[in-house]
Amino acid sequence: MRSASIDRKTKETDIRGSIRVDGRGKYEISTGIRFFDHMLELFAKHGGFDLKLKAKGDLDVDQHHTVEDVGIVLGQLISKALGDRKGINRAGYFVMPMDETLAVVAVDLSGRPALVYDDKVKVRLIGDLQTELAEDFFGGFVNHAAANLHAKVLYGRSNHHKIEAIFKCFARALRYACSKDRRLKDQLPSTKGLL
Repeated sequence: MRSASIDRKTKETDIRGSIRVDGRGKYEISTGIRFFDHMLELFAKHGGFDLKLKAKGDLDVDQHHTVEDVGIVLGQLISKALGDRKGINRAGYFVMPMDETLAVVAVDLSGRPALVYDDKVKVRLIGDLQTELAEDFFGGFVNHAAANLHAKVLYGRSNHHKIEAIFKCFARALRYACSKDRRLKDQLPSTKGLL
């Protein structure tokens, strides 16, 4: 069973998380930022990941530490749960229509962190989430999952739909990248022999 648990405590945040990669999309999430919780719930549901995440952060200062650190923990959870990564597909992508919005996300669990992000959001807040922090969440994720992630909204009107489409795409692209191919069960998906 590919699963992991992590407790991460800093002066700014205290985060407890667990994931089961081959789950059923069950979740228990609490970050203190309700819109962010909603996006993480969508991530779990659309990825088929069982995710428990409880974060306490210095929200009286700003949301930045909490959002970025949740990304860090999620990246660590994925990396730990996948272990040596033998037999995984490694890369995946998804295109998600969210009503009038269209987004695409591609992910490669390559061992090399990189992020290209363009959500086309034009407001400071969606619900109670500071929108600029979505990019920081994904930055935390890629640096600690050792992954390439490209996320782009192609077009759309609703800023809510733009962020939602990206999180759903991210979940489905990651779900495929994490999934195993029986033909490759004892192999790393790399000509270098390492990830």
